[in-house]
Amino acid sequence: MTDRNADADDNWLLDEDEPAAAPTGLAAPDQRLWRVLIVDDDVDVHAVTRLALRNVSFKGRELELFSAYSGQEAYAILRDTPDIALVLLDVVMETDDAGLILARRIRAELNNSIVRVVLRTGQPGQAPEQRVIIEYDINDYKAKTELTTQKLFTTVISALRAYESLMMLERSRIGLGKILAGATNLYQIHSLREFASGVLNQVSAILDVGADGVLCLMQCGSGRPEVVAATGSYAALADAENMPLGHALTPTINKAFAEKRSQFEHPANVLFIHTESKRELAISVTPPWPLAQIQRDLLEVFCQRIAAAFDNLYMFGQLRKAQEATVVALADLAEFRDSDTGGHVRRVQQLSDAIARRLQQRGAYPDELTAQLIDMIGLASILHDVGKVATPDAVLLKPGRHTDEERVQMQLHAGVGRTILERAANMVDGVSYLTYGAQIAGGHHEHFDGAGYPQGLKGSEIPLSARIVAVVDVFDALLHERPYKEPWPYPQVRAYIEERSGKQFDPEVVAALLELIDHDPALWHPERNSP
Repeated sequence: MTDRNADADDNWLLDEDEPAAAPTGLAAPDQRLWRVLIVDDDVDVHAVTRLALRNVSFKGRELELFSAYSGQEAYAILRDTPDIALVLLDVVMETDDAGLILARRIRAELNNSIVRVVLRTGQPGQAPEQRVIIEYDINDYKAKTELTTQKLFTTVISALRAYESLMMLERSRIGLGKILAGATNLYQIHSLREFASGVLNQVSAILDVGADGVLCLMQCGSGRPEVVAATGSYAALADAENMPLGHALTPTINKAFAEKRSQFEHPANVLFIHTESKRELAISVTPPWPLAQIQRDLLEVFCQRIAAAFDNLYMFGQLRKAQEATVVALADLAEFRDSDTGGHVRRVQQLSDAIARRLQQRGAYPDELTAQLIDMIGLASILHDVGKVATPDAVLLKPGRHTDEERVQMQLHAGVGRTILERAANMVDGVSYLTYGAQIAGGHHEHFDGAGYPQGLKGSEIPLSARIVAVVDVFDALLHERPYKEPWPYPQVRAYIEERSGKQFDPEVVAALLELIDHDPALWHPERNSP
């Protein structure tokens, strides 16, 4: 305030008999200083306030004082400085209601409902207390004449306590939101290492720090924890099979597994997770300060969600293995009667998978080349001849060339395979190996120019999975001995595939195949590529 208010301020911040300051000490390493903004146009008010609050601390945290000499300057500080807990606000500054305008802007424009605002005025009549309390979202109203050092101390501590409670509620709300969002994302992860990395990212988000961490999985039975994923300064541990015995985190991790509960021993904090599938995990995080109780509570809640997500991942893995076993059994059934084909389906699996990934690298067919197709085509490709179970032995195993009638019987296997696999795929929601298997079985004898069978499909009418396997199936069959033919030399096979590009085969798939076999001759050399 200016000199016109000097008489009103004579008794402001008079010392009382009781000591004003709390015991001094270093700020706790786990928390920042309490930020307090003094807003007044009188330099002396700032000086006296700083003097009165110089030794004040609350919960081991000292004060960090900011000064503003106008409502506009204070607004800029509040806008640009995070975590201001308290504003000691004068009413009359550049205008008679500058403080009241700032109070309204804090709530309405900055959307800051957490900072505590204490109005201090040397002219109570200028801003009547009842009207101000009702019309403005302020938290306390003090006349400067009543603010002794002790009362200022009480006002500040009360405001900081209220601010801390509101911040805890807000952090709980944000943390729980992150837990829900993070756990939802984890349910979409299929790889254990991806799951582990996702867990560490979510833990860092909940702590709101760039925490280093290492996720360990304790295998059933005795033994050292296996490192599944690691971040930050512990990233090198990701390459280790087990947690090193001499590592600084090892004792706390071992203690968590031994006692089967979380350990909070700064700087090592280990979250223990026990799942319904009898798996035990430990997440070690080392933030730069000890975890507050609210952070511990949030992490424990998250651990419960992680356990459920891990069980979901485990069950998904088991279902996926069951699917794969079913596909392999079907392929083995088809091959059982046609033993001369040897490892044909396995080679088709390997090369189909490689071509799909090479097409992705080439940027070909981005709409058709989905992540699911890339993930499933290799295993699905081994079902391409499953329809041969319906082909008579006399036709299937005949040495030499087929008659026209026998050729028609052989060609039926494409439609039979598609029908069998489509019926099975329709029993499962979504896309599965059986879905792609049906596409491949029914389409791998279609020709790119429309001259194939059984439906005479052309170009992109043929599913991409079938276009890939069409090339691979012929390529491998020509390279290897069959009941009706001797193996062709590689140069002749390559020339045949190139000549049929754009006619029988998709040119993009042919190009991807040739790039692969030029890079790795093992993909075509019969001796090096035998099962």
